[in-house]
Amino acid sequence: MVDSPMKYGEKSIRKSRLEIWENPSPERNYEIVITFPEFSCLCPRSGYPDFASINITYVPDTRIVELKSLKLYLNAFREIHISHEESTNRIFSELEKKLKPRFLEVVGDFNPRGNVKTVIRVSSANRTSAKS
Repeated sequence: MVDSPMKYGEKSIRKSRLEIWENPSPERNYEIVITFPEFSCLCPRSGYPDFASINITYVPDTRIVELKSLKLYLNAFREIHISHEESTNRIFSELEKKLKPRFLEVVGDFNPRGNVKTVIRVSSANRTSAKS
């Protein structure tokens, strides 16, 4: 197999960094829900691909995440050998560190493999309702 030059999308994914913006309405409690239905990573034991929907819900404080940078950040996992638990927790930790939201929840809803389905849910201790 001949290696071809890296495609522009692969270059974008490789140099991706989460971009954080100022919240346009920090005085208000509102909920942001983001679904990323095409998440993939590699099983750390077998190397087989794992597929999931990553669902992110957060109530921002002073910062929000720019969506294209989030997409590229999540796409970077496709070549990483990482467990369901570790990938979900790593996404949570990175978003919590950069956003410092009032509330954050990350759910990794992994497709069945080997007749086993896994859902990993990581969330802040206190949920601030968007209805407050």
